[in-house]
Amino acid sequence: MHDKQQTAINRRNFLRAAGGASTVAVATAAATLNPDEAQAYNPGEEEMGPRYQETDHVKAFYRVNGYETLEK
Repeated sequence: MHDKQQTAINRRNFLRAAGGASTVAVATAAATLNPDEAQAYNPGEEEMGPRYQETDHVKAFYRVNGYETLEK
């Protein structure tokens, strides 16, 4: 019976040490990263145009689902 208790304690100590080691490893990896300054995305002229177009299928969607259309 004493052997079972000793094994359980050793398992607990192992899991504590493994948890602590993984925390230290993650902290070390995070500390070694060198973040660069963030750069804004420039979509260009082509992507800046209007995207929403009220086409026939959009009007049908609004009509079927009971939404008010833009035309009154």
